[in-house]
Amino acid sequence: MYKKDFEIRWSDVDANSHLANSAYVNFMSHTRVGFLNEHGFSMRELIAHGIGPVVFSEQIYYFKESFLGQTITVTLAVSGLSDDGMLFKFEHNFYNEKGKHLATCDILGAWIDLKARSLTVLPESLKALMKQFPKSENFKVLTKADTRSSGKVPKNLS
Repeated sequence: MYKKDFEIRWSDVDANSHLANSAYVNFMSHTRVGFLNEHGFSMRELIAHGIGPVVFSEQIYYFKESFLGQTITVTLAVSGLSDDGMLFKFEHNFYNEKGKHLATCDILGAWIDLKARSLTVLPESLKALMKQFPKSENFKVLTKADTRSSGKVPKNLS
């Protein structure tokens, strides 16, 4: 399990004086970038391959409040990957200084070709690194069907 600690700053709280939803999202993003960097997916490496990560969905469940000045720990566990390296699923958990579980979030995403602006599989060198990612207890091999498991599909206005 990958971990990062954050001190809740003034800019991280909302009008209710607790950690804002946007701060949860920012902390998760920072944690994912740290995890990817430490596992060979640096920004330089991604740019060299012309790819970048995109998030399809984030499902956050809140259990307990956290407040200004507190330190929280955000964890990341890899809960799903597709065989071709296109899709990924990460589970983030938030804990306070006493280890109390504050929130959890499942994030489903994929890799895109930055020029073609379409989903792409990982190059072999990155796919080999991805296969070494530490996996969660509930790890699942992902397929394209998992990207529509919520039942949500695009519905245009016209």
